[in-house]
Amino acid sequence: MFVALQERYGTALDEYINEILTLLPSDTPQLATMVRYPLGLVDETGNPENASRGKRIRPVLLLLANEAAGGNWRTAVPAAAAVEFLHNFSLVHDDIQDNSSTRRGRPAVWKLWGRSQGINVGDLLFVLSFSALQGLGGRGVKAKTRLAVEDALTESCLELTRGQYLDLHFEDCTSVTLGRYLSMIMGKSAALLSSCARIGATLAGASSDRVEHYASFGLNLGMAFQIRDDYLGLWGDPRLTGKSSATDIRSRKMTLPVLFGLEHSRQFADLHREPAEADEDVTEFLSLLEESGTREFTQRQVERWSRAARQSLNAAAPAENAGAQLHNLLDELLLRDL
Repeated sequence: MFVALQERYGTALDEYINEILTLLPSDTPQLATMVRYPLGLVDETGNPENASRGKRIRPVLLLLANEAAGGNWRTAVPAAAAVEFLHNFSLVHDDIQDNSSTRRGRPAVWKLWGRSQGINVGDLLFVLSFSALQGLGGRGVKAKTRLAVEDALTESCLELTRGQYLDLHFEDCTSVTLGRYLSMIMGKSAALLSSCARIGATLAGASSDRVEHYASFGLNLGMAFQIRDDYLGLWGDPRLTGKSSATDIRSRKMTLPVLFGLEHSRQFADLHREPAEADEDVTEFLSLLEESGTREFTQRQVERWSRAARQSLNAAAPAENAGAQLHNLLDELLLRDL
């Protein structure tokens, strides 16, 4: 179903993104390639035939929420492009801060062109996200509504930055509570999804109550999606996730399952202080998490936030067809592979 939505919205979204990219200076073709690359429009040589687009969950959510709230999704395309630019800005900078050399199975921007140029590319994507919003005026969106959309995008930027600060801070913090972790992912992972649903409903002219229900739906979806990702990082099928559970374990990544394990198993906490070098260490790591009930707890958290998302969506009273698609999208993103 998600693939069908990507295909439905993809052409119009690509056309508008490419229109915004014409704002880039014509005398710096390599810069244009560097900006198009994280968007998945070209490879590192600038060849569009080797494009590798991401899932585009955020623009799809925005456009589908717009339809569900009674809008014409084509009117909302500039906003969908804006969140796609903004999301990729955050990924480019995240990769630099996390020293991550790959993204979506390809070399990260900074790995190809250096950290300084990577920062520059991220900054450009950030600017283009707000430039993209200007297209709403040409599609008949009133100034008051455009301002509300810009406010929502700005708020999500503040939350993204707060969440990223906490994520980086936790790397040097000896005691991170589950509550603090949930606050972090609420900013880093859920805030933009919440803004997508909010913006889609706002552009459809939905009432303030319905807009808040859509925003709550996006927030709860984002929380469930990130916790599900934490679960799959340890217990997912490597053939589907693209990485072994040993990756998160050896990097000592602080995720919800790890934090729960630290709080509920002294043996696990002792083991966590030591480097996991052998496969036997990884096996023991997972075994202790199982014994402490961590796996079941994490599953319950995914289910909890999923139920909250569904309740918020029902409260938003979405249009029949698009609403059903949003429910299906929720299932497709959250219920597989657990």
